[in-house]
Amino acid sequence: MFRKIVAAVFFLFFSGALIAASTPKLMHWTIDGVDREALVFIPESAKLHPSPVIFVFHGHGGNMNNILKGKDMDQLWPEAIIVSPQGLNTPGQITDPNGRLAGWQKTPGDMNDRDLFFFDAMLKTLHEEYKIDDKRIYATGHSNGGAFTYLLMETRSEVLAAAAPCAAAAIRSLSRIKPKPLLHIMGENDPLVKPEWQEATIQGMLKVNSCSQQGQMYAADATLYPSSTGNPVIVYKHKGGHVFPQEAVAVVIQFFKTVVKP
Repeated sequence: MFRKIVAAVFFLFFSGALIAASTPKLMHWTIDGVDREALVFIPESAKLHPSPVIFVFHGHGGNMNNILKGKDMDQLWPEAIIVSPQGLNTPGQITDPNGRLAGWQKTPGDMNDRDLFFFDAMLKTLHEEYKIDDKRIYATGHSNGGAFTYLLMETRSEVLAAAAPCAAAAIRSLSRIKPKPLLHIMGENDPLVKPEWQEATIQGMLKVNSCSQQGQMYAADATLYPSSTGNPVIVYKHKGGHVFPQEAVAVVIQFFKTVVKP
């Protein structure tokens, strides 16, 4: 079974790489008088058929362009709408206390919920202009973007089918997160979001999702923990640091493809 899954992910990655690269559309929204923007890959089929949507959030100090580089999500799932929003200058929890770099709100109510309202507005526009499959809306993100992904699990649980935060922790909000299929990506040598913080988050999510403590192989570097409530947790551990490894992307897409909201 493991060989079949790995082969499927391998095929998914390399067959996707053969598809001609598409060009993202730059879209704008005005939220409380502030211009917000995102790069959006829109398949031609989105006008005709219900389409999955994947939101991809960059880390603190990153941007909507860099988080997409080398990930080829639009090629790995050509039928999906891929949305890469741009954050605003935000004080960081670990670095950049003066908020000179772009990032995302950290908790409900933080920054007047500007980024949660931005998420709502993006999704509203997509519903107005394209056919959206409401059972297949997903979020992933790196670092502060991963923490915002956890915040979406906490505050927009009814919207998401599954989430895949990377290099992030959500220890303080675990009691407010509802069960949701999850793939957590962590570097065993992460110098910023310490592995012990991420491990604590993972252990908390195993409890939230009523998962077995006995895992099974899902793909290379990824372990699946089955859930009695249908909300599995997959843990992707790599030897690197504070990065979103390209090798993990195909696993994330494969995971999202298997999860449809009831």
